Formats: sequence, C-alpha cells, structure tokens
Amino acid sequence: MRLETDAIGLTALILVVLAYVLFGGVFLFRRRPLRTEEAKRAPAATFGIVLQGVSFVLAWNPPRPRWWPFLPSRPGEVALAAAAIMLAYASCWLSVRAVQTLGKQWTYAARVIKGHELITRGPYGVVRNPIYLGMFGLILSTCLVFSRWWSGLAAVVLFLIGNRIRIRTEEQLLRETFGHQFDEYARRVPAFIPQPWR
Repeated sequence: MRLETDAIGLTALILVVLAYVLFGGVFLFRRRPLRTEEAKRAPAATFGIVLQGVSFVLAWNPPRPRWWPFLPSRPGEVALAAAAIMLAYASCWLSVRAVQTLGKQWTYAARVIKGHELITRGPYGVVRNPIYLGMFGLILSTCLVFSRWWSGLAAVVLFLIGNRIRIRTEEQLLRETFGHQFDEYARRVPAFIPQPWR
C-alpha cells in the first residue's frame, strides 16, 4: 500500500511540476513584441509582485513528510491527485490564453502603453485578472500535492495580499486611463474569482 501511495503522490507531483514548466515557458519563450512607448507606470505594484513570488517559495518549502497525510484511502488519494493535476493544467491554460489575448500589452510591470486597448474579450470576459487567477490555481495545486498545511496556508494568504495590492494598483492605472469604460467593465466582470451567477 505504501509503494502504491507513493506512486500516486509522485505522479501527481511530477505532473504539477510539468504544469509549472509550461507556465514558465509561456513567459520565457513567447515572441517578443516590437518596442512600445510607455504612457504611464504604477511602481507600487512591484511590492505585490514580490509578495506573490515569496508565496510560491513558501508553497514549495518545506515538503510535507508524506504524500497522503490521512488514514490510507486509495480513492481519496486518486481524487486529490486528479484535482491537483486538473487545477494545475486549467490554471496554466488560463494564463496562456490570457497572455495570448493581451499580445503586445502584456508586461511584468503595471503600465499602459501608447495606444493601449482595454481588453475585455477571451479570459478577460470571465475575470479581469485571469493571469493572477492562473497563478493562484498553481499555488493551490502545489499545496494539494506538496506543501505542509502551515506553509501552504501562509503561501495562500501571502499570495492573496500581494494579489490585492497588484489588482488595486493596476486597476487604478486603468481607471485613470479608460475612465467610464473601465468602470463599466468592472461592473460586468469580477476582478479575481469568476461569478457565473453575476
């Protein structure tokens, strides 16, 4: 039973790590757009980026001593592994689609460029910050297959604080740039958690 348990956990962990590789590849190997002239920047969002980065470190450190920390249950282990894997790949897919939809406007920094367009289609028609939602899904999948409960909880809390800082800062920049158009978009589409009943 232990060997089977370890095989389920190891398989889930490897597949979640591969989702991270795909996620990173989107940003590292995407085609670089032509240089664009920056119109305005919001440097305060950098603190949010740092907090989100630290949350990923916390999610991966230290590993829990056993893959399945409960009483032995093969169906439970398979269900947990499947949930983590599906969450990791759905999150990766969401981020890939969001980056493709943004095109030349995507950047690490909170900024708008000359001729900036308010993107409201694709994943941005579901949530205003789909890349952050994808990152959060990766954090949660890591917590399911690897983290100790306390480091996972700390990672989630820290990510959400950093996320809040980034969203508030970036959306203030968009509000200043697009005014009523952004306010109307914000009324229709939630910032971070999809709300199908809305």
